[in-house]
Amino acid sequence: MPSDVVRVIYRKYDGSAHRDYPARLLTTDDLGVWLGVPAGTESVYHGRPSVEQIPFVLLVPHHAWWTCMFNPPPRTSEVYCDIATPARWEGDDTVHLFDLDLDVVRRRGTGLVELRDEDEFAEHREQFGYPDDLVAEAEAASRWLLGVLGDGSEPFATAYRKWLALVV
Repeated sequence: MPSDVVRVIYRKYDGSAHRDYPARLLTTDDLGVWLGVPAGTESVYHGRPSVEQIPFVLLVPHHAWWTCMFNPPPRTSEVYCDIATPARWEGDDTVHLFDLDLDVVRRRGTGLVELRDEDEFAEHREQFGYPDDLVAEAEAASRWLLGVLGDGSEPFATAYRKWLALVV
């Protein structure tokens, strides 16, 4: 892969494929690594080939239990955060994450912030045997994101827009 391309690999906790796609490295700052995914990007979603129809920017924080997608219209979710294990980097060009089911989403237009997929989290907690410390970290990250997505905190308010402008 070219040096400005990062392969993003999400798996479920049991190791099964979840998402896999190339992204363009936009920058690295104190928040984490900002990656751009233009429309037309070939990807894999739940083990099946797919093509991204709407561009987005992904923030992979340095040491946090979440990642965050920032989306342009017409996507109804302006900000979509996946609760995930902290990123594990393989060199500079591949990042591995385990998706932990929970999502925190801010809706475009209304600003409504919601926690999603609690049922899937509970089911997988049993099925995959999530350790108690993983559950505690995932729940803490969810609570934190529920607050910051609604209170005007950056980078969730407007700071992401300069990066999103590079991929739309």
